[in-house]
Amino acid sequence: MARIAVIGAGTGAMAAAARLAVAGHRVTVYERSRTYGGSVGRYAHEGFVFDTGPSLLHLPAVYRDLFVKTGKEPLEQRVTLTQVDPASRHHFADGTAVSLPNASRAGTVGALDGALGKGAGARWGEFLDRAGTAWDRSRRPLLEEPLREDRQVLGRDPYPALRRRRLLTVREAGTLAEVGAWELADPRLAALLDGYALSYGLDPRRAPAAAALLPYMEETFGSWYVAGGMRALAEAVYERCLARRVTFVFGAEVVRVAEKDGRAAGVELADGESAGADHVVLGAQPSPGLLPGQARWSGGQDAEAGQGPVPGRFLVLLSLRGAREAGAVHRSVVHGEDGAAEQDAVFGGRTAERPTVTVLRPDDPATRPDEAHEAVTLMATVAPHGPVDWTDAALRERYADVLIDRACKAVPGLRERILHAEVRTPAETAADTGAEGGSVPAPALAGARGAYLHSGNRTGLPGLYLAGGWSHPGGGLAHAGMSGALVAGLVVEGDGFRGSQ
Repeated sequence: MARIAVIGAGTGAMAAAARLAVAGHRVTVYERSRTYGGSVGRYAHEGFVFDTGPSLLHLPAVYRDLFVKTGKEPLEQRVTLTQVDPASRHHFADGTAVSLPNASRAGTVGALDGALGKGAGARWGEFLDRAGTAWDRSRRPLLEEPLREDRQVLGRDPYPALRRRRLLTVREAGTLAEVGAWELADPRLAALLDGYALSYGLDPRRAPAAAALLPYMEETFGSWYVAGGMRALAEAVYERCLARRVTFVFGAEVVRVAEKDGRAAGVELADGESAGADHVVLGAQPSPGLLPGQARWSGGQDAEAGQGPVPGRFLVLLSLRGAREAGAVHRSVVHGEDGAAEQDAVFGGRTAERPTVTVLRPDDPATRPDEAHEAVTLMATVAPHGPVDWTDAALRERYADVLIDRACKAVPGLRERILHAEVRTPAETAADTGAEGGSVPAPALAGARGAYLHSGNRTGLPGLYLAGGWSHPGGGLAHAGMSGALVAGLVVEGDGFRGSQ
């Protein structure tokens, strides 16, 4: 039995902790805040309840596997999962709108043809076929295996872009934006594709064509809502850890990973206490001075890809009078009128004047005081705290008003129904999670010579491992859960571990 110290109680870190405890190790989790879940937070106000992090789950098989591998009680006995249908409704700048069904290729093709004109659905379907090829080529090394020392296999873009001859040249899309412009051939389809990238914090003009995996995963494996909000999933993972005898120490900020004889030997806390360990798992973005010098850390993405600051999220949590109308869509996306201007602002450290806004309206009694009210969340991807001062009260109020105005396209009469509005910005994310600037890590992507990969789960310091969204295979609930599985495999089976078969 080894002693294992886990830094952070985010979902990736807890996934690793539960798996390691089942393997017979003594696991202690040290969390700087007073609760678990990391970015999977919750805000409650007078009977209204809101998610403050992820709101939908993709690839639920990741958490089903976690619960199967850590106990006899399956995930569905701990939380209620419901497929959201339609998966999303999109409002485009020209006034057209389309509702896309959940995990139905034929339904999506038909809906796009009906809303955008004949042929639009076929172009989107053919694009998804190519994205599926990219998924098949990269799935295992990108998601299911520890990051290889030789990253060459992931440096090449797996997306089979169409080759188009123009006079004496052959043109082939190398970025997601080029896929939209050259292969989809409709500005609304291009906006739909760009919107997927932006929602994950990626600049479609720089993200490799392999980012086509993101809409492919959502449209193939579906979008799932957790009854009570996504915080219920974090609670279920936390309780599974407790059932496996994982110890949690809250309000315990780790300031340094201890090193002895050339390997990780425990953690040092802000209060001066220290705790020895045979292995240390870092489940958060490291603060300055936390890691010994030989522990490799590469933030990936922003520095190497040149995409600018890693974005965060601006939320407006609305308590509304009036019942949710029959047929209301769970997730609507109001696309911006000028995608290039929005991307310039978000990735250039400024506020976008007319941002893309996601409107979330869960049909869940647990989120509202009664049937005569509704809880609605508005979300936009924004520059992180630092380049933009998100503590500025006037800016916060003005930008919340911008999001409300934009959201009225999806929810007519929204403003007149508002009882209370709570604003959360990257400044709050930074305070809650410790992430620099309140940035939210994006999923890892193949291509671009490896610029969109994250730090590997192994480090240069024996005994120190990385889990969670800032490490391989990147951000998002599913990816964080995968990182926990990879770290547990490396600790239990050693460096020869190659992932699940």
